Amino acid sequence: MNGATARISLSSLRAHKRRFAGTFTAVLLGVAFLAGTLVMGDTLKAGFNAMFGSAAAGTDAVVRSADTITTPGESQGIRDSVPTSLVDRIEQLPGVAAAAPSIQGAGQLVGKDGDPVGGAGPPTLAGNWIDDPQLNPYQLAEGRAPQKSGEVVVNRGAAETGGLKLGDTTTLRTPDPVEVTIVGLATFGGADGMAQVTFTGMTQADAEKYLTPEPGQASTISVRAGPGVGQQELVDALNPVLPKGVEAITGQASAAENTDMISGQFLDLFTTFLLVFSGIALLVATFSIHNTFAIVVAQRTRENALLRALGASRRQVVHATLIEAAAVAVLASAAGLLGGIGVAAGLQALFPAIGFPFPEGDLVITILSMVLPLAVGVLVCLGSALLPAVRAGRTAPLAALRESQTDDSGASRRRAVIGGAFGALALGITLVGVLVSPSLVLAGTGAVLALVAFVVLGPVASHRAVRILGGPLDRLRGVTGGLARRNALRSPKRTAATASALMIGVAVVGLFTVFAASLKATMDQTVSRSFAGDVAVSAPAFGAGGSGLSPRLAPALADLPEVENAVGLGRGVAEVNGAGRQLTVTDPAGLARGFDLGTVDGSLTSLGGDGIALARDEADQRGLEVGDTARLAFTDGTQQPFTVRAVFDRSELAGDYVITREAWAPHRTQDSDTLVAVTFKEGVGSDDGRAAVEKAAAVYGGPEVQTREEYAQSAAGGIDMMLTLVYALLALAVLIALLGIANTLTLSVHERTRELGLLRSVGQTRAQLRAMVRWESVLVAAFGTAGGLALGGFLGWILVKASDGASDSAFAFALPPLPLTVVALVGLLAGAVAGLRPARRAARLDVLRAIATE
Repeated sequence: MNGATARISLSSLRAHKRRFAGTFTAVLLGVAFLAGTLVMGDTLKAGFNAMFGSAAAGTDAVVRSADTITTPGESQGIRDSVPTSLVDRIEQLPGVAAAAPSIQGAGQLVGKDGDPVGGAGPPTLAGNWIDDPQLNPYQLAEGRAPQKSGEVVVNRGAAETGGLKLGDTTTLRTPDPVEVTIVGLATFGGADGMAQVTFTGMTQADAEKYLTPEPGQASTISVRAGPGVGQQELVDALNPVLPKGVEAITGQASAAENTDMISGQFLDLFTTFLLVFSGIALLVATFSIHNTFAIVVAQRTRENALLRALGASRRQVVHATLIEAAAVAVLASAAGLLGGIGVAAGLQALFPAIGFPFPEGDLVITILSMVLPLAVGVLVCLGSALLPAVRAGRTAPLAALRESQTDDSGASRRRAVIGGAFGALALGITLVGVLVSPSLVLAGTGAVLALVAFVVLGPVASHRAVRILGGPLDRLRGVTGGLARRNALRSPKRTAATASALMIGVAVVGLFTVFAASLKATMDQTVSRSFAGDVAVSAPAFGAGGSGLSPRLAPALADLPEVENAVGLGRGVAEVNGAGRQLTVTDPAGLARGFDLGTVDGSLTSLGGDGIALARDEADQRGLEVGDTARLAFTDGTQQPFTVRAVFDRSELAGDYVITREAWAPHRTQDSDTLVAVTFKEGVGSDDGRAAVEKAAAVYGGPEVQTREEYAQSAAGGIDMMLTLVYALLALAVLIALLGIANTLTLSVHERTRELGLLRSVGQTRAQLRAMVRWESVLVAAFGTAGGLALGGFLGWILVKASDGASDSAFAFALPPLPLTVVALVGLLAGAVAGLRPARRAARLDVLRAIATE
């Protein structure tokens, strides 16, 4: 009877295809998002591979420092420079056609409007323009190469972003401001730039003057092989003649490292970010699909019972339901694959419009990017239909003698006990993971158990919640409102299952809203507690972009008659007792006046050239205290013992390791500050002091001068950008949830056809019937939204507390009332929109036919 089972399933599917429209759409959207993410990731990787391969096509070997220092959060380490004098020695070797030094540092162009170009994440680079076109990764597209001091070539993408053209004069922050004239525009690997990275090419003399601590130093040396010499053969010839601490690698290996750097810092993170939201969308779809099949199985009780009475086994009834699910899954997933290709193509066209150049090339569609979404779509659909299918197989043959029934199971004592146990377990594990013994694993386990508890307790809570939420409807909408509330109460399990999909979407929205607000509150708290100055002059705080601030800015501001103290925070890197760490390079005395460091043991003013100050948490982890010795190893290969002369409490802005500029000077590369804290003299008004600082700072490239409140807001500026992206991505999950609500109501209308006909026959108008269905949708959405906000707030608290325990910084928990209120209102409005189509369909029912329906 297997063939007959399949024919019955497909015949039923064709006869009732509208029942599965919502399921089809939910699977399609989830699979399309997943497939689009995978195709886009493969296309980006292939594009960057081709771009770097093209840019490095003429470079057969790269000579560089062999040792690196890698600090936490970095994918590639910091290397020392190599002497440019090696170029002559390399060019004399057999098999070498040409060699050229490559000097690279930070350099940020100022656009025509006076604003800096780039710097919001991707780096802004400057370097020497290499005359050999085969060794230069940038190709001259317009104009000419720089020939004298002050002339530069910029990548075409940066010029377009800054509104700059050939012949324009602008400022290049290195970080000291340098007036430059654009004489050429360049491309990178055939594109207008390397993604959003900007590049300014200078003469070698200018690059050595502005980007290196002293002339005669280069970041790397690019080497081109002679005819018939392979890359590995060239490297084997180079390494024996290079000095200790210098190595040669093939050009292909260098290009692969650059590609891996882009993948590690951006592509992998971005793709993972999108895959997480694909998973959320599919999780929401799971609830919607399960609910649809549960209702359909309940409606087909008599049909399944007749099959049992005619001899069908339980297994065959289960198979019949799963065949329907499989048919919907395969068709929807296949359509989702086509939609995913369309999503990737749309992103490929959209990225350049928002300022991120998508590497040129066709979409890359791999077997994995097609098979994986197809398999996930089918598994999600079949998994969601499994329990309803098993329930259908348990239908007794005698049920054929009864009317079709609804799925009215729900609030049972057993469910309440199980849900309560999950809730108690979630709370206990969470409290241990965030308060007693901070652990991200325990906190994550508690979060998952909390989600399970909410889902299990949904039918138990829905009865009381809908009564409370729908209470005002009796007074505001009369009989129509009362009927809407009773319909929502009719099947607590169905109401909870329908609302669960929306609850998940709203919970994730609430989670990110709460976490973003907590990050902002943390930044406000940090600045208020640690920043003792009146104004801040800062470099971009988001990402690694920008050129930083000139180290000469702080002394210039300190000389102003309005200023009491101005201290700059520079950046350096070293291995401290074998571990790579970021260093804060500053004037310790000024640091103590410009920042509140809490309790300080020892003396900050006595660091000198061989002393170091440590944050207390870091000192405790390292087992160091005042008077102990720490060995610092720098990128130039030198090692030096430093005496711990101070330990301080608050490191949020000051950093964990502090040394003087005197100690850093022998090892410095391109010097820059990230922040200058300025304190006005007593009696100087804030407006007068700020105006004086802005005037003096204009000479150094015009960095932004901000009050403490403005600095805290700008430091948290990346959070709003992240939150906007999160909301845009979560819109898909919410849309799938609303499709689930609309589908459930549509099936419910079909289920209650006779009841609706009777209501119409006793005087209910079409408008009242539409309003009743719409308000039922709003009540379901209100229950899902309320549950989602509660769950999202709890998950946000877990994430904040777990982050607090996993880091040295003190996180502040904040519940933002206005954004959460907006989320609640959007949820209610979305529920009303979801009910429009089922309400119209209900109102169009023919009264006599509806009454005659069994």
